[in-house]
Amino acid sequence: MNFDLDDEHRALAAAARTFLSGSASPAASRAALADGAGIKPGRAELVKSGFAAITIPEAAGGGGGSVLDLAVVAEQAGRVLAGPSLVTFARAAVLFDDERLAALADGSLAVAVVDDSGPVLDAIGAEEFLALRDGALVCGPGTVTAREPIDPTRGLGDVDLGETTVLAPDATARWQRAERVGRTILAAEGLGAASRVLEIGVEYAKQRQTFGRAIGSYQAVKHLLVDVYVEVEQLRSLVWWAAWAADRAPDELPLAAAAAKAAAASTLEHAAETVIQVHGGIGFTWEHDAHLYWRRAKVDRFLLGDDVAAYDEVARLAMAEATR
Repeated sequence: MNFDLDDEHRALAAAARTFLSGSASPAASRAALADGAGIKPGRAELVKSGFAAITIPEAAGGGGGSVLDLAVVAEQAGRVLAGPSLVTFARAAVLFDDERLAALADGSLAVAVVDDSGPVLDAIGAEEFLALRDGALVCGPGTVTAREPIDPTRGLGDVDLGETTVLAPDATARWQRAERVGRTILAAEGLGAASRVLEIGVEYAKQRQTFGRAIGSYQAVKHLLVDVYVEVEQLRSLVWWAAWAADRAPDELPLAAAAAKAAAASTLEHAAETVIQVHGGIGFTWEHDAHLYWRRAKVDRFLLGDDVAAYDEVARLAMAEATR
């Protein structure tokens, strides 16, 4: 099995990087944190680009693409700390009926998905909320109480649902698939963020001089960065496996999505902390970007279940498979 990307996906990644790097950046994340500036590129621009609607069927106005297509874009979004998250669009694309999918694709409906554990991703600015209640998929308005932002691009808030409409009475299986697809896209965003912060560390290690040598020439620094590189490449394989499973092998998706989610949480946090360490004193300052990726790591590890629960799920699923 080949987990590398083909030329079509590489072209998609290049197009996504061009758009996202031109409309979002760590500087925009810092501005949102410092003075409450809007997140970039924002819902409207993300929908207008067409990237948010990749997995929505063409009949509903979307791209009719695969989860792997969206994961390729999500990696590029993670590199620049873009918001809102493509996770929300990915989950809604699984959960909504055709009428609401069309509204999601054209940008006339701003939605967030309510999980019972922790604050709601992209709650800020959402107009309708999806939730699972007693096995039924429901949708309706809600009152949002914003959380103090650690990573403002995540738009976290607590949601008090109002009167809801039942979209599907028995939707547990659909909800679980949406959650697993969401975990896959979240891991892809984490992959992009970890890759970018590692690049920042490597670039600095090549340039920073001490005792007449670049600090990257010292084994202690080399080993720190190589360890992160190995983790990032392992995560890359897990993300592509999970995305492939979502499209082609649904029986493998529960294990693949849990593994990708768990690895993304620990990899991004380790990458950010390592790069802060490599930078020394300046790495801890407000002016440097490294802390913004660290903030993203601290938030993401608790989205869609924490990494400990994900690792536990991996163990249970692997044991169950081994004892069949």
